[in-house]
Amino acid sequence: MAQTYLQNAREQTAALKPLRKRRWGGAAPYLFIFPWIFGFVVFTLGPLLFSLIISFFDWPIVGKVTFIGLDNYIEMFTDDPMFWKSLFVTLKFAVLFVPLNIMIALGLAMLLNQKVRGSAIFRTAFYLPSVISGVALAMIWSWVYSGDYGILNYFLSLFGIQGPDWLNDTRWSLVAMVVASLWGQGSMMLIFLAGLKGIPKDLYESASIDGAGKIRQFFSVTVPMITPTILFNLITSIIAAFQQLTLALLLTGGGPLKSTYFYAMYMYENAFKYFKMGYSAANAWFMFLIVLVLTFLVFKSSEAWVFYEGEMKKNSRRDKRKSRKGVQAG
Repeated sequence: MAQTYLQNAREQTAALKPLRKRRWGGAAPYLFIFPWIFGFVVFTLGPLLFSLIISFFDWPIVGKVTFIGLDNYIEMFTDDPMFWKSLFVTLKFAVLFVPLNIMIALGLAMLLNQKVRGSAIFRTAFYLPSVISGVALAMIWSWVYSGDYGILNYFLSLFGIQGPDWLNDTRWSLVAMVVASLWGQGSMMLIFLAGLKGIPKDLYESASIDGAGKIRQFFSVTVPMITPTILFNLITSIIAAFQQLTLALLLTGGGPLKSTYFYAMYMYENAFKYFKMGYSAANAWFMFLIVLVLTFLVFKSSEAWVFYEGEMKKNSRRDKRKSRKGVQAG
């Protein structure tokens, strides 16, 4: 009797083992990604939704919280001249920064793509500025741009040129910010370099056989093949342009005469200088909408200028099918 009971228990245990394995096997992937999900919900999605909620409130850091509906947004558009000023400065900065950022990163990537000795050393040297902290970078550029003892004005004086006081002259302050922001090209340069490495060499050989020179190869082979990389870097550059804060905050403080008063600084001051957290949240959500619209427009335009090899293969197959149908119909 006891043996029969033990045998039945063993059979039941053996039958439950596959179920347990199946159950834990299905949950295992979710256990691995749970830390990321937890971090995303707690530190990204949660604060994002909370900022949307407080944008409809008069939310001082210390004091009574009052629901005011759309008043923050109405005040921002109708009764805050600094909103339009900071937005205009940021748009001017983006117009200068985004194309220069892409062109310089692509130029450096093409230089590093050449087969020369010591390319790894140059790759490291070009990447190092991107790992420097924003505070250290601001200290370096404050020394470079100084009107009294700056290295830039000293270099210009060797050619008999009297350099301006870069950070205190309204005509040059924004240009100085653009140049300082272009210093960290490492990450974008490596992305372009990866795109260049993925271009088949056969295309260049075919183009050279057809008589295409280096410039023609660049515009007819290189640029079309890296358009997906250009699209990615274009979007990230637009986002970076609207998030510019550290250099302006440390180098100029938004001056002179608000010529470098970026939108991100406007948001920062509303939140941590004037303690208007609800109003600053409304500013942040409007910036999110601007970046969203610009990104959408870039994606819509990409259908006309971005080349994907997989789509080209699909189109060629469709063309072959159409030609076969035409032949059969004829």
